[in-house]
Amino acid sequence: GGLAVGTLLLIEEDKYGVYSNLLFKYFLAEGVVCGHDLFIASSQDPPANILKELPAPLLDNNFKTEQVEDTAAKSEDCQDSMQIAWRYQNIPKVETSPATSIKFGHYYDVSKKMSPELLQSIKWHGFFLPDEMPLEPKLKMCNMNSGYARLLQSIQSVIYQEGFDGGSHPQKKQKNVLRIGIQSLGSLLWDDDICSTNTPEDIHSLTKFLYVLRCLLRKSLSACIITMPSHLIEVRLLSLLNFIALSVGKN
Repeated sequence: GGLAVGTLLLIEEDKYGVYSNLLFKYFLAEGVVCGHDLFIASSQDPPANILKELPAPLLDNNFKTEQVEDTAAKSEDCQDSMQIAWRYQNIPKVETSPATSIKFGHYYDVSKKMSPELLQSIKWHGFFLPDEMPLEPKLKMCNMNSGYARLLQSIQSVIYQEGFDGGSHPQKKQKNVLRIGIQSLGSLLWDDDICSTNTPEDIHSLTKFLYVLRCLLRKSLSACIITMPSHLIEVRLLSLLNFIALSVGKN
């Protein structure tokens, strides 16, 4: 199981958004526990509020011990770097003990919220459409509405500026994964009325956005999950969206 790096997953929202919203939060919560960076985008709920609503993980004693050991190891490395000769500082250390097994996947308690201490341990980026400034005329994209264009520009900026493209200063920064979560893409709150004929120039906004986003993901250390109100989208267009990305149906 799991979502591979470089992939895009679409989730059709169920009637009341319970199941899809739960998967959305699980994806982000797993990123927090694993120490990944997060990018949360929404046109309805502020990303900071979404982050506070993530379920609390059921952590065992081994995980807590590893956190203490990591803190102690960082402190020890800092002391060693002050004592060792400068000519040997760039030589990689040899592991003297066998590597500990990495746990794949965690359990969560949906009745509890994730602790602020755990949330502060990771780096996250937010995109809230009502707070975003409009794009400059020279940056506007053809056949894509303003909301999608701004979101795409923000994601691209984080990927390249934070080094998730894999090509910028690979030796200066330890490689990490960026988890991107986009909530209710395709709804009216994203200024996208797919069934309307009043704006024919934006009829392909959603498909073009997903196609460009998929190209970005393929070239970066990131994975994306998107919830989508399928009841607002025509069946013909929905099948095309499923072709562009991996999908999970509501039935």
